[in-house]
Amino acid sequence: MVRLLANWLLSAIALLIVSRLVNGFVIDSFGTALVAALVFGLLNVTLGLVLKLVTLPVTILTLGLFLLVINAFVLELASGFVRGFHIRSFGAAFWGAAVLALIQMLFRFLVNESN
Repeated sequence: MVRLLANWLLSAIALLIVSRLVNGFVIDSFGTALVAALVFGLLNVTLGLVLKLVTLPVTILTLGLFLLVINAFVLELASGFVRGFHIRSFGAAFWGAAVLALIQMLFRFLVNESN
C-alpha cells in the first residue's frame, strides 16, 4: 500500500515537472496533479492496455516508439476529465509523454537504488 501511494505521489510530481518543461502542458496545482496522475493511471491501465494490445504490430515495427503516441492520446484523454489539467495540442501531449517517460524512468532508478 505504501509503495502504491509513493508511486502515485511520484507520478504527480512527474506531471508537475512535465508541465514546467513542455509548452502547452498545463497543470494548475499539486492537487490537480494528484487527480491527473490518478486518472491517467486508471485510463492507462484500462484503455491504454487495450490500445497497446491492438497496436502491438505497429509498436514492434517502430521499436516501441508508438507507445509514446498511445501515452500521448491517453494523456490528452485524461486532461479532458480533470479540471486544471490542459494539453493544448497533440504535439504538447506527445512531448509531454516522452518527458514523462524519462522522468518516471529516472524516478524508478532512484527508488530502486535506495532499496
